Amino acid sequence: MKTAHAMNISTQELAADHTERFGQQGTSFSAPARVNLIGEHTDYTGGFVLPLAIGFETVATISPRNDRKAVFYSSNFDEQVEYDLDAMPQKGRGHWSDYGMGVVWSLAKDEIKTTGFNLSVEGNVPLGSGLSSSASVEVAVAMALLSLAEREIPGEKIATICRRAENDFVGAPSGIMDQFVITNAVAEKALLLDCRSLEFYLLPLRPDVRIVIANSMVKHSIAEGAYRDRREEVEAGQAVLSKMNPQIKLLRDATMDDLKQARGRMSDASYRRCRHIITENARVLEARSALFGGDMRKLGDLLFAAHISMRDDFEASAPEVDKLVDLARSLPGCIGSRITGGGFGGCTVNLVEAQYAESFAEQLKLRYKDAAGIEAEIYVCEAVGGAVARAKAGE
Repeated sequence: MKTAHAMNISTQELAADHTERFGQQGTSFSAPARVNLIGEHTDYTGGFVLPLAIGFETVATISPRNDRKAVFYSSNFDEQVEYDLDAMPQKGRGHWSDYGMGVVWSLAKDEIKTTGFNLSVEGNVPLGSGLSSSASVEVAVAMALLSLAEREIPGEKIATICRRAENDFVGAPSGIMDQFVITNAVAEKALLLDCRSLEFYLLPLRPDVRIVIANSMVKHSIAEGAYRDRREEVEAGQAVLSKMNPQIKLLRDATMDDLKQARGRMSDASYRRCRHIITENARVLEARSALFGGDMRKLGDLLFAAHISMRDDFEASAPEVDKLVDLARSLPGCIGSRITGGGFGGCTVNLVEAQYAESFAEQLKLRYKDAAGIEAEIYVCEAVGGAVARAKAGE
């Protein structure tokens, strides 16, 4: 069984590899992964999310060049690519380097110009799992480039720069949650984020509870197209609500009463997608109260309800993920379980009593193998600090 806190990358080895490859010592910056405890598909409509950073990471090691070349090397892909900063592309090309080059492009939009550089990247965030490997890369690269440019900007601004890179350069329609929590997280805390105002609140995680992530090892091929379809269905429903009531600027402003009144003016798909988001925002706020009150049973019930909503109203689950949730519910120590991430495969997040965490992980792995014929990866996680905190600590 794998535990996320035991998966840290050796920055010393990466630094040595960087020096050997480029002939110059570099400086390393680390950005974690994230898991969303509750609040799925609420961020791009200005709603509420409750994520935390976990101990998988991307490490970016950077050194300056004396020309106008941006050189990226990925040890994961064992590939090196080069760009001309004086002929910078304006869109990605469907390549792993798009995430790094997108950050260069996005920084330039804020008049933060970069000189030539060599940048090595290595990550251990499981790809396609819903733990936000792309945002982890973006934030690590941003921290490295800002250091080279000798610029310090707030964590909130770093997150918006990285989100713009993913949305407008890479072309992935993500919300702000991933980049924000990866940048600003605090160890042993969950982060409640208002995705419209970007105000956030740190909430306590009880020491007798563990976060266990189960990777279904499945990512269905429909995921990208279906995600875009869901976005369009949500936006169509949101437009109907805004037309009926101009005070509803974003879906987070709408109530279930508003939605019921508008039902006849939107498709059934849009109605159900919007119902998921409106009820999910309410669940996030209830989860905040449960965490402050130490009511883990209530929080667990909210996780189960959130999964049902993602499965039935948003239709973004997968049979393998549903199986993981059903199996988790039957195991001793399970408080709550749900799909996490964009959907159509990926991971579940499980709230588990600490004394049962190891046996829960072992049994879930065994039972999923028996039921689905798939060897899941299970991670017992800790909430870690974000990239800004790591940089300040010299990590």
